[in-house]
Amino acid sequence: MRLVLASASPRRLDLLARIGVVPDEVAPPDIDERVPAGELPREHALRLAVEKAEAVAASRPDALVLAADTVVAVGRRILPKVEDEATLRACMKLLSGRRHRVLTGVALAAPGHAIRMRLGETMIAMKRLSDEEIDYYAGHGEWRGKAGGYALQGYGEVYVRQIAGSYSNVVGLPLAETRLLLKSAGYPIA
Repeated sequence: MRLVLASASPRRLDLLARIGVVPDEVAPPDIDERVPAGELPREHALRLAVEKAEAVAASRPDALVLAADTVVAVGRRILPKVEDEATLRACMKLLSGRRHRVLTGVALAAPGHAIRMRLGETMIAMKRLSDEEIDYYAGHGEWRGKAGGYALQGYGEVYVRQIAGSYSNVVGLPLAETRLLLKSAGYPIA
């Protein structure tokens, strides 16, 4: 059974390799990831995962298509994928000294079946950050393209006081949920 990963994330490929899964193809979809007014973080993560799976499955009807979307949320507010330093600083000031959630929607399109979905959720408590710490992290550059502006698998981990839930979820793919989805579709996984 062919498996297609609907993502350009090298971190998702690395995470899948940890559970012995190597996709036959990587095919990042081109979808609109904007947040509609009023959409809640859980809904947003699941909707985008499903849309990504559907977009790629449309041209690969005989393959399993795995897609995911990770959202960092403070309350009902969804933080952006950070591409510039001003946005990074705004996100880091908002996260400083607070708890936030990282939600990853995972969707699997299987030939002849409805799309299966799972949601990973991790709670993170960030330490209070000084201006000097934010300056230092801004110089790191690892934050580019990251939801909420930090990478738990990088230097950003030093700012985390507590994590409750799946580490792999924060990196971009909750492995327990992903494994269950693949097994439920008959994908050969231990």
